[in-house]
Amino acid sequence: MESVQFSSEVKHVKEHDSLSQDVVKKLIQQSQEAKKKAYCPYSKFRVGAALLAHDNTVFIGCNVENACNNLGVCAERTAISKAVSEGCRKFKAIAVASDMSDQYISPCGACRQVMREFGSDWTVYLSKPDGSYLKMTVKELLPVSFGPEDLSMKKVIDIPDEH
Repeated sequence: MESVQFSSEVKHVKEHDSLSQDVVKKLIQQSQEAKKKAYCPYSKFRVGAALLAHDNTVFIGCNVENACNNLGVCAERTAISKAVSEGCRKFKAIAVASDMSDQYISPCGACRQVMREFGSDWTVYLSKPDGSYLKMTVKELLPVSFGPEDLSMKKVIDIPDEH
């Protein structure tokens, strides 16, 4: 990869029209590094994510568990939340990594829906520890999905404000 600048948790990648193999490899490596930061004392299931924003900034995230199971946050949603909190809302790709070697890691349903919030035509790389990956789009991961544009569709009835 030609130009990479590192600053604490945010990494900048040189502009590419389509992702080169080097960029994909680096994104997967960053997701594997992110999983090392996972806080998963209960499941012992580490997950890392590296999210490539439209401006080529990379945001990393890891899963963060909680004793109250439903309060945990997945790596993908951590990375997306970090990006959104920094003003990024357009994404090119996300790489997801775990310690599973027999199959590719796949985002949970909640993560798929959060990804979908920001479009359906961006790329998701599902990887294994050896660096191999399966390339999909958000649309392929969540077909016939519900997104922000659906909220403005015509409805049968118009519900008045309840004030």
